[in-house]
Amino acid sequence: MTASAPAAAATDAELADLIGGGAGELELPLSPAQVELFVSYIRLIERWNSAYNLTAIRDPRAMAVQHVLDCLAVITPLRRRGLTVVGRRVLDVGSGAGLPGLIIAVMEPDLEIVCVDSVGKKAAFITEAASRLGLRNATALHRRVESIGASKFDVITSRAFSALAVFFNATRPLLAEQGTWLAMKAKRPDAELALITGVTFHVEPVVVPRLDGERCLVWAMPESKRSLSRKSQAGPGQ
Repeated sequence: MTASAPAAAATDAELADLIGGGAGELELPLSPAQVELFVSYIRLIERWNSAYNLTAIRDPRAMAVQHVLDCLAVITPLRRRGLTVVGRRVLDVGSGAGLPGLIIAVMEPDLEIVCVDSVGKKAAFITEAASRLGLRNATALHRRVESIGASKFDVITSRAFSALAVFFNATRPLLAEQGTWLAMKAKRPDAELALITGVTFHVEPVVVPRLDGERCLVWAMPESKRSLSRKSQAGPGQ
């Protein structure tokens, strides 16, 4: 039985077409400079992955879809909710390779983005990537989120940090008075939502171009902040 030939290496032009085309499907047009930054970001992940396990995804084409386009899908919802105005502070918890923090930093230069990860090599990568990409609005912290201190953030986001109840409890002291949690999830996490108390939430389905499988965003606030309507019984799209 003959082994299949390995896939040809992805060119920068191929990655640029994937990212630019996918962003167009999200109705999120990118400038050539932004596309170039995202391609450079993927190449940085590739190089660091040769020595460190930043991400299990190794194919740069898959990174373009599962990392860049997946995170770009949060930009329009953030803008629609008025969360991208000048001076807003965003905390990305368990940021890993800087996802979604660095993607948001590229798209929203007026926001202050802080990426926190308890793994030193991942925080070091984020620092290096922010420097190489010229993202002056993004910084990295190597520590557990519980030890950040008295800082307050307008948006606290997570893509792969923990179950929702743990995420909310660990970061509640860091949420600004009118702050919002934004958790990126695959399928609607009904089992996790059932364990949450004292939180008002809304589940928003999103479609990521070229990505098979479900994706959704969980928006939440402490229950006393009534600006989000609780839709725990509503299905996707309702």
